[in-house]
Amino acid sequence: MEMETPSADKRFSTTKQRPNRRKADLAAVLRKSWYHLRLSVRHSDRVPTWDAIVLTAASPQQAQLYDWQLSRAKRIGRISASTITLAVPDPDGQRIGSGAATLHAILALAAHYHKLGLPLDPEQVATAGNNSTNNDASHMPMVSFLAKKHILLLHAGGDSKRVPWANPMGKVFLPLPYMGADDPDGPVPLLFEHVLAIASCARQAFKNEGGLFIMTGDVLPCFDASTMILPEDASCIITVPITLDIASNHGVIVASQREIMAKSYSVSLVDNLLQKPSMQELVKYNAILDDGRTLLDTGIIAARGQAWVELVKLSCSCEPLILELLKSRKEMSLYEDLVAAWVPAKHEWLQQRPLGQELVSGLGKTKMFSYFAFDLLFLHFGTSSEVLDHLSGASSGLVGRRHLCSIPATTVSDIAASAVVLSSKIAPGVSVGEDSLIYDSSIFSGVQIGSQCIVVGINVPGDNGKTVEETVEDSFRFMLPDRHCLWEVPLVGCIERVIVYCGLHDNPKNSLSRDGTFCGRPWKKVLHDLGIQETDLWSSTVMQDKCLWNANIFAILPYFEMLTLATWLTGLSDQKTNYLLPLWKNARRVSLEELHQSIDFTKMCIGSSNHQADLAAGIAKACINYGMLGRNLSQLCEEILQNDVSGVDMCKDFLDLCPKLQEQNSKILPKSRAYQVHVDLLRACNDEAKACELEHKVWAAVADETASAVKYGFKEYLLESPSKMSASTYQNKFDGCVDRFFHPRSVKVELPVRVDFVGGWSDTPPWSLERAGCVLNMAINLEGSLPIGTIIETTKTAGVLISDDAGNQLHIEDVTSIATPFDSNDPFRLVKSALLVTGIVHDNSLESIGLLIRTWANVPRGSGLGTSSILAAAVVKGLLQITKGDESNENVARLVLVLEQLMGTGGGWQDQIGGLYPGIKFTASFPGIPLRLQVIPLLASPQLILELQQRLLVIFTGQVIFRMWIV
Repeated sequence: MEMETPSADKRFSTTKQRPNRRKADLAAVLRKSWYHLRLSVRHSDRVPTWDAIVLTAASPQQAQLYDWQLSRAKRIGRISASTITLAVPDPDGQRIGSGAATLHAILALAAHYHKLGLPLDPEQVATAGNNSTNNDASHMPMVSFLAKKHILLLHAGGDSKRVPWANPMGKVFLPLPYMGADDPDGPVPLLFEHVLAIASCARQAFKNEGGLFIMTGDVLPCFDASTMILPEDASCIITVPITLDIASNHGVIVASQREIMAKSYSVSLVDNLLQKPSMQELVKYNAILDDGRTLLDTGIIAARGQAWVELVKLSCSCEPLILELLKSRKEMSLYEDLVAAWVPAKHEWLQQRPLGQELVSGLGKTKMFSYFAFDLLFLHFGTSSEVLDHLSGASSGLVGRRHLCSIPATTVSDIAASAVVLSSKIAPGVSVGEDSLIYDSSIFSGVQIGSQCIVVGINVPGDNGKTVEETVEDSFRFMLPDRHCLWEVPLVGCIERVIVYCGLHDNPKNSLSRDGTFCGRPWKKVLHDLGIQETDLWSSTVMQDKCLWNANIFAILPYFEMLTLATWLTGLSDQKTNYLLPLWKNARRVSLEELHQSIDFTKMCIGSSNHQADLAAGIAKACINYGMLGRNLSQLCEEILQNDVSGVDMCKDFLDLCPKLQEQNSKILPKSRAYQVHVDLLRACNDEAKACELEHKVWAAVADETASAVKYGFKEYLLESPSKMSASTYQNKFDGCVDRFFHPRSVKVELPVRVDFVGGWSDTPPWSLERAGCVLNMAINLEGSLPIGTIIETTKTAGVLISDDAGNQLHIEDVTSIATPFDSNDPFRLVKSALLVTGIVHDNSLESIGLLIRTWANVPRGSGLGTSSILAAAVVKGLLQITKGDESNENVARLVLVLEQLMGTGGGWQDQIGGLYPGIKFTASFPGIPLRLQVIPLLASPQLILELQQRLLVIFTGQVIFRMWIV
């Protein structure tokens, strides 16, 4: 569920936010968080990441699945290679509560570090576990080691009773295609990956002090975690104001009236903790705020410094007690949360509970603060309807509704525009209703899926080599009613995948006598309509309440018989006395509870990987056959290679199609794309040597295509030998660029550097040759002067003499010897490229006259301020001035774009635009021949200019990028 966010005008006061504001906030937070996550993965030495990421699981089998998902996250670049990952099941598969699970996970991580060869003595770890005294020196080596680590702990274990279709995959790994449209050929974004993105920003709040950051697997808390200020040597729980009706289903924090306020957050001591409180409890414990709301326990906890040290100590001493409680089967209440141990008001109650005394004596020494995140959006994924709400509600604009899927034409199918189809293949003759979710499935002809449905993992098996369409009889039809869920579960020791279904709003925990439902109908009506007896569903030995969770209702039969029974059980068939009821009664049947305990996770993971690989292969094959190649083939190849058996063979088959690719599509397919396809497929086939050999053709083709886009025919001019081109021919080919006669003179060009605000890379070929680009940037002086410039003079000595501010000097007697490709270490390749693009190399006038070219750039190399491109613009502009050519900013900008390709740097147009045009400007490019640039100056108010002059700081860090702050 999504909460309104309060302003900071008054203590926790707020006005209700509009949906479009919440959507904008969600988009901004996620984009910033994902950007930070990618930086931390790629450059963990510069952007600190977590030392370890730990997931708690309900069973060893679920932990095995989580380990597979963690490995996948590393493979696709969501977790740094340097980060330790670990999935920790509750001992003996018995639930021990989030508090005990945290302690158990910390000790398991310590043992894992030792297993990896890190400095932990196993005897000391074992000895520490046999002592209940926190100050025992025997476990101090382990404490000292872990105290310096930064750990992300995600509580992801559980039965997912309210989201039963997510049971096989784990609720934390359910699909959440926010921003999925940004990368339609990549893996489908998961809830887990968004949580990682949010958490990546929280890492810097710990600074160099070790600590633990705890989150839950069924919540996406969208807030800017980089702004967090964590109290030193204390624990902290993140809270956000919520309405009272929502509070009754969650935990509530009662905060002290004394607080530390800031613009976007507030910190107070925690006075009390309430679990799913009634209105009376909220009033009794003074939990209601001035605006009529209360503070939500988001489940996000940070322990830093001494609080983290005490937590590590406690984990050593409590493990034997946890195991003893499991053996004696004593109650392990979920209320044994760590928060209670840090809250004095809970100490007396907690000491009456198992583990309570240990928790109080260990953690009661440090304080618990609540951190009020005023801008936090709390997205809860506790029910199936909540999942659909987050895909179709106020945040629906972020959702990529078609992702890595195969969908037929609208003339042969009826798929609602609002339906979300992810990693799925839809056959002709299929209907999908509004706001439904289809994931990781193959939907065959004759299937009708209603509105607000969820279909996951449905894959019709083939028979004896037949296609799915051939397997399904023409007469077979299946309908899933509105607001229903349908999924498959592979079971250990079972050949058939069990088909499972229920109503969207069914609560499997509600008992037969307390409003329990199945497929949206009360149990009594289900039993009456179908002729089923209670004893058919629940045996007399069932000790718990009779409910959907433990009802033996799902038959294990051949696939299409299970689908037929699904039609009957969902209430769409009344054949209760013919053959369906006997068929159902005589079949082996299982409950959701039994299914959850018997999932074949290995088979499920392999099947899902192969399914996605086949989908990616189909998309890649279609692109190559049709010759458009508008997809990310490199990314698709990564998906194809998930199929360990046939992935490489698929890529080799595609490689065989490459020679005909350019020949068949030469009129519409750029050569650079054809070459890049060849390179991507060679790499997918592990032929790195040939890929590197061919890669230079990619950039050479990009240079040619850029030259053609800048001025029609310019490409041919650049490639033609100077000896074969007369001056008059040159003038016809490239008029206005250079007069073939030099005039004795000297010119000086000085330019500023540029600051890029937004839009970078959209200006870069080949992107900008095929799509529109938009950039906002600003020209700035450094220390009151223009830092980049050139002086060009004519000389009586033939040839060209080049010098720069680093003391390098070169004399070129025969300018016709200048030719591409240039050595990347050549300090004069920029000036040489400028001589090429301005046409001077192709003019015979330098036989009797020469040029002296001096350049300087008073900016550190690799500054990130567009230095090289702006210097190129200065040289090109100077050469055009001295030859009386077209020195307009537009012409110079386009020539520098070509120059970048000749140099091999692959730059775009925004750097030179930023230096050539003064002030702040918005620039757009429009692909075509010629490439069109539109520069729109933005008039800044005197107040804004003064503000920037007084507050804008540009600081060189010594790394190859400048840092810019507005203070």
